[in-house]
Amino acid sequence: MSSVIAQTRFSILDRSRVREGHTAAEALRDTVRLAREAERLGFHRFWVSEHHGVPGVAGSAPTVLAAAVAGATRSIRVGTGGVMLPNHRPLVVAEQFGVLESLFPGRIDMGLGRSVGFTDGVRRALGRDKGAAEDFAAQLQELLGWFRGTSPTGVHARPAEGLTVPPFVLAMGEGADIAARAGLPMVIGDLRGREKMRRGIDHYRAHFRPSPWASQPYVVVSGTVAVAATPEAARRLLVPEAWSMAYSRTHGTFPPLPPAEEAERRTMTAKERGFYEAGLAGHIAGTEEQVADELETLLKETGADEVLVTTSTHDQEALLDSHRRLAGIAGRARATG
Repeated sequence: MSSVIAQTRFSILDRSRVREGHTAAEALRDTVRLAREAERLGFHRFWVSEHHGVPGVAGSAPTVLAAAVAGATRSIRVGTGGVMLPNHRPLVVAEQFGVLESLFPGRIDMGLGRSVGFTDGVRRALGRDKGAAEDFAAQLQELLGWFRGTSPTGVHARPAEGLTVPPFVLAMGEGADIAARAGLPMVIGDLRGREKMRRGIDHYRAHFRPSPWASQPYVVVSGTVAVAATPEAARRLLVPEAWSMAYSRTHGTFPPLPPAEEAERRTMTAKERGFYEAGLAGHIAGTEEQVADELETLLKETGADEVLVTTSTHDQEALLDSHRRLAGIAGRARATG
């Protein structure tokens, strides 16, 4: 078993996907349940995400959900992947993470992104426009300043000031350059665009400036990893997300995840079919042996320190089984490495 896998941390990002036939409340409870299982299996951290006005995603308040996850677990690191900083005042974000770190000391991560909403309607409701993302670097520095007590306003963020909550930058577009210049760990995906991902990682490492938050580059690669007893079963895990993504690209709204067998029976236009097939390609999926080989290749190509698994599907038991199998791959690598 690969020594490179043995040296790598594995973590989970759960987006609280709503499933057809189930409620948003169930999706949120599923997230908490999955976090407990992730902790039992030895995953390093468990993150939740921020989406607004999306029928297929229940996770709209990541710091609230992170509190529920941290309260239901004991040792796993808990955080956000991420809080979309342009949607919020940096002071409020600092206060929220200060409360989390105060309640669950030494376990909280602050993953930060620069998206500003899925649709024009959501952006209007948030009081933001696409241009808000252009200020992300300045917003990031203001946020970090609240923890260090350097705000020129004379105001102090309570209880955040003086606390250390590890910040991570979700690298989309210019994110790699922003993370490098700020001297912060970077989360980059997705696995379907390996060449673009490698370019982003290379740029990040080449331009990284050490900071009080990180003395050297730290790379987290994120994407879908599906492990099952057969390649066909692993592919079936990918189907609900692929169908929902294809629907969102052609209808403008992301729907709840359908069962795999139901999605495969649905009629699609040529355009939808193209998006659907693209959505099934490029992920790491297969049996334990196949996934271990693909992970080894990925880690050798990127030199990543950590893998953040973002798999979503309708069948929750199959998802849990996939995570168990992935934890087994990592565990066997450590045992033999």
